[in-house]
Amino acid sequence: MFIVPQPRPPAHTAAPAFEGRRWPCRLYPGDLSHTSRFRADLRRDLSELAGLVIDTADDLVLCASELYANAVDHSRSGEPDGHVIRTLTMPTADRLRVGVIDDGHRTNSPHPPMLPEIPRTAPLDGEWAERGRGLLLIDHLAAAWGSRAVVGFPFCEGLGTFLWAEFAHTDATVKAVS
Repeated sequence: MFIVPQPRPPAHTAAPAFEGRRWPCRLYPGDLSHTSRFRADLRRDLSELAGLVIDTADDLVLCASELYANAVDHSRSGEPDGHVIRTLTMPTADRLRVGVIDDGHRTNSPHPPMLPEIPRTAPLDGEWAERGRGLLLIDHLAAAWGSRAVVGFPFCEGLGTFLWAEFAHTDATVKAVS
């Protein structure tokens, strides 16, 4: 009797893009020491998408890292026991949307809750050299981005922000055939 080796199936097969595709949401502690895990999980999820151009994946991971860092830095997510939720969806077959949901307005902040916006001028104290360019980076790399309150009722203001960025998905396998 001969034993014939059987080819192993791949660990997972990448699926084609389709409108409405959703990956499971992922929950992370609101601590920047978890950024590498955040990135690795996102790369693993993106590897499930057939034909994703590597540059698009790199831009998406970079921008998602900025979204995560903003949530930790500017919201209650960065306080003890804070969390950040990461989402990944395809609103259309040719768009990828990554988003983060923070824990809301910091309890000890003297400022009222507000949605993120791109800084239009550099701070006078020199902080611009080290910080404050994350949203500019997202604005440059993403096809679109935005934010909204998690709960849209005025009496729920400050309970959390959903910040997202979209990227064009052009299937590299389709381009190669054309």
